[in-house]
Amino acid sequence: MSARGDAMTIIAKEKHRLAYQTPDFVITQIDLDILLDENHTKVIAVSQVRREGNHKNSLVLDGEELILLSVRVDKKEATYRLENNQLHIDNVPDSFELTIETEINPAANSALEGLYKSGAAFCTQCEAEGFRRITYYLDRPDVLARFTTKITANKAAYPILLSNGNRVASGDNLDGSHWVMWSDPYPKPCYLFALVAGDFDVLKDTFTTKSGRTVSLELFVDKGNLNRSQHAMNSLKKSMAWDEQRFGLEYDLDIYMVVAVDFFNMGAMENKGLNVFNSKFVLANPESATDTDYFDIERVIGHEYFHNWTGNRITCRDWFQLSLKEGLTVFRDQEFSSDLGSRTINRIRNVKIIRGPQFAEDSGPMSHPIRPDVVMEMNNFYTLTVYEKGSEVIRMLHTILGETLFQKGMALYVSRHDGQAVTCDDFVQAMQDASGIDLTLFRRWYSQSGTPVLNITDEFDAVNQQYKLTVKQHTPPTKGQADKQALHIPLSVALYNKYGEYLGEQYDQVLNVTQEQQVFVFSDVADKPVVALLQDFSAPVRLEFTYEDQDLFLLIQHSKSAFIRWDAAQTLLNKYIRLNVERFQQNKELILPPSLFSVFAELLRDQTLDKSLVAEIFRIPSESSMAELFDDIDIDAIHAVKCFIENAIATQLHELFMESYQSNKTGAYQLIQSDIAKRDLVSVCLMYLAIHGNERDQHIILSHYQSADNMTDVLAAMQAAKQGELSIFAEMMLAFEAKWKTDGLVMDNWFRLQATSPSANCLSTVKSLLTHPSFSMQNPNRLRALIGTFSAANSYRFHAIDGSGYVFLGEILAQLNKSNPQVASRLITPLLQFKRFDTVRQGLMKQELQKLAGQPDLSRDLFEKVSRALAE
Repeated sequence: MSARGDAMTIIAKEKHRLAYQTPDFVITQIDLDILLDENHTKVIAVSQVRREGNHKNSLVLDGEELILLSVRVDKKEATYRLENNQLHIDNVPDSFELTIETEINPAANSALEGLYKSGAAFCTQCEAEGFRRITYYLDRPDVLARFTTKITANKAAYPILLSNGNRVASGDNLDGSHWVMWSDPYPKPCYLFALVAGDFDVLKDTFTTKSGRTVSLELFVDKGNLNRSQHAMNSLKKSMAWDEQRFGLEYDLDIYMVVAVDFFNMGAMENKGLNVFNSKFVLANPESATDTDYFDIERVIGHEYFHNWTGNRITCRDWFQLSLKEGLTVFRDQEFSSDLGSRTINRIRNVKIIRGPQFAEDSGPMSHPIRPDVVMEMNNFYTLTVYEKGSEVIRMLHTILGETLFQKGMALYVSRHDGQAVTCDDFVQAMQDASGIDLTLFRRWYSQSGTPVLNITDEFDAVNQQYKLTVKQHTPPTKGQADKQALHIPLSVALYNKYGEYLGEQYDQVLNVTQEQQVFVFSDVADKPVVALLQDFSAPVRLEFTYEDQDLFLLIQHSKSAFIRWDAAQTLLNKYIRLNVERFQQNKELILPPSLFSVFAELLRDQTLDKSLVAEIFRIPSESSMAELFDDIDIDAIHAVKCFIENAIATQLHELFMESYQSNKTGAYQLIQSDIAKRDLVSVCLMYLAIHGNERDQHIILSHYQSADNMTDVLAAMQAAKQGELSIFAEMMLAFEAKWKTDGLVMDNWFRLQATSPSANCLSTVKSLLTHPSFSMQNPNRLRALIGTFSAANSYRFHAIDGSGYVFLGEILAQLNKSNPQVASRLITPLLQFKRFDTVRQGLMKQELQKLAGQPDLSRDLFEKVSRALAE
């Protein structure tokens, strides 16, 4: 077989959840001695190994990109062999000490997995399977060992040496190097190992736990960034207090550390006691960060801290169970954000992710259950389905059980499984045992892929004063799952009378939909009511129900649920998006009812409403979200309809946007909820003023930019000017670039603005920016800001009919396939759903996928996605 054939054989190897077997060996203790060097880091790993069960199998360890120097069993040279990135050691005793010496090259590690250089610092990323790039090991999450780590490095270059657990010893060497020893008392899988070495500024604080222990908090940032770190520290302390109060979970080590690095594939990593963060989710001050950045920092700091119990103390048995820790922890961070901020706005923004990109994932070639059954490359399953839909599944459990029983289930889960590697079934079983509620049917959410559809019809019986809802559920076939079963779907509904009056709690219920068809009857209803369906998005489903315009207007104006007000507005807009796409395709005039403008005008005038809620209602769905309304995507029609709706609103409500802008401007920047909401609405007003775009509007937008004392207002003006294609945009961009060109994180905003430009020359601009001094193909943040934004958030320009956007992305992916396949695998998503487009675009997208498939060295990350897309 050719070399290419051998490579493809390795790449295409599938792993199946049901093929899980307990490990033949376990490692109970590992002592690491790591001598850091940019190109020649030496790792000595001494492990205590024990055979599990009655067998004579060889010890097989995983390793990648390693130079193996020696292998010793009980201090004697061992006989071994290397095959397909695995180290095989035959005839080992039942219990022994294993010493492995390896050498690695961190500076050459562009994949940013294992140990690598991030700027001037060393850092690690070991989830999911990065530890095998540090030493040969049983790199699987169900092998839990106690780690001690001794790090040695040049003291002048790397004065700070960090790892998991508690700092137990340190010293200086005569050659100018120094060493620090760390010990983690809690057994953990190797994916939670972390090491950081560098020269940082450090912000120190303490937290006193509910039991009275004092925990040292240390936050490490690049030199000069200390003034941008306080919000992250505040967020950490809030997280620790919240987890004690809401979940009764207390931190367990003497120290908790967070390190911000510039080169990082993910958002952050929950390594035990030493969280490594993408700088994007740590650094903030009003001048350099937006309100959204502040929110995201609080959310991600919380998420990684909450993992200490839901991920670290209790971890996954195997990677198919990833949602066990991620879905649960996303639910926890969403609750944290909702308890601290606006529950309604948080819910809206989470739902937009589900209804947009997650629904798209559910219907595409990479569709999978929240607990996948088969994988080739585990990195490909850090998906919106596992995280966001996984969180929605936990939220449904919370809805079905209620807060008290849910917390009882959490307490049982923690007490039953602390220190173990377990499964999603173990979590659901704990919830069932604690609550006494049968969750057998509910478990199907873990194994069934795709988005369920609820088709609902209503009927009013005036004689018997009964209102009936007939609910049918079905889930369309997905790859590998043609036949679907009925799910347990909590459907939250409420009834209003024709005047918009709430009919009371007896008509505000969670209906348990458990069959393919059910009828729910509400009695003693005098007149036909208006029903609010799927309150707070009580299940991740598509809803089919025919609303009359006046019923939606009533819900927008009168619903007691702010979420339903927003959702009714979305339903109304979606109705006219569908209608106008059809009219565009028939060359008919596009239309909107005058009553829509009347209702929207009332929203702008209503001073009692949450300003952020009004802002969210006026944000027309993105073109990619609009695409999810259709089986077949007509990108030109969608773009035309979106422009038409925004222009119509901008024209009809122009004076109201002007008034609303003037009345909601804030004074000196404060990070308080009321001001955040006002700035949110101001940004929407500026966008509509820019779309209207007369001379007065342009003056207001430029003045807003020039007088802004914070990044939120600066970017609001720039976004508006870009959207309206105003002449002042170029002036703003030049000034912004001159001020921030040396700050990569802030420049990411500038790159995103360029990448989402409606201008016809957007692609040529994006191409030219690949050589911009602030851009780097090696930095995942820059790649996501420029290339990821262009391909995923500028649908009209990316999907240009000449295919130029596809060719561009294909060329980028071919480069990243060699340097950082994990990032490449995330950027490829817009090409995977080619079958939903017209035949011309289908052919052009498929052509780029076929080019990638022909690469002789295609990474596992890309191979899996490309092959699954083409197989459809």
